[in-house]
Amino acid sequence: MASLQDQFLKAGLVDKNKVKVANQNKSQQKKVERRTGTYSVDEARLAALETQRKNAERARELNAERDAAATQKAIVAQIAQLVQKNRQSKGAGDIAYNFTRDKKIERLYVSAAVQSHLMAGRLVIVCQGGVTELVPRLIADKIAERDPSLVVRVNKTSGEIDADDPYAAFQIPEDLMW
Repeated sequence: MASLQDQFLKAGLVDKNKVKVANQNKSQQKKVERRTGTYSVDEARLAALETQRKNAERARELNAERDAAATQKAIVAQIAQLVQKNRQSKGAGDIAYNFTRDKKIERLYVSAAVQSHLMAGRLVIVCQGGVTELVPRLIADKIAERDPSLVVRVNKTSGEIDADDPYAAFQIPEDLMW
């Protein structure tokens, strides 16, 4: 392929004299650079490299944001799938079970069997998208790993007693209704 100078010559934009002077200036500058040991900086090339570096950095940032959004979307889908597949029935709904969510007391109507499972810690209340569901404790632990804010209520199993509990010696009767 012909050089840019040759193309300009053929197009008639420059004459042979200007090409000769440009080549002489270029070779003279290279000679001076070799003699002094300092090389001239091509500002246009450096600006192009800097622009390319900035564009690559911006592309990396956008990719990281896109990956984070995709990961978050996948986590939300996993949680929805876990809740959908493992939700438990609330029963006939004749007993009111009170719990707190976002500093508000809410009420859930459950059967006596479901209430005993909730109190024993075998079932856990999970709230996703304004819908309250009951899931087994193992599933609630998996959900809490992904997003702890969705798990509303986890009762401790009756076998677990805190070491620093001042009321550990006082047992609550099972048939006590509040």
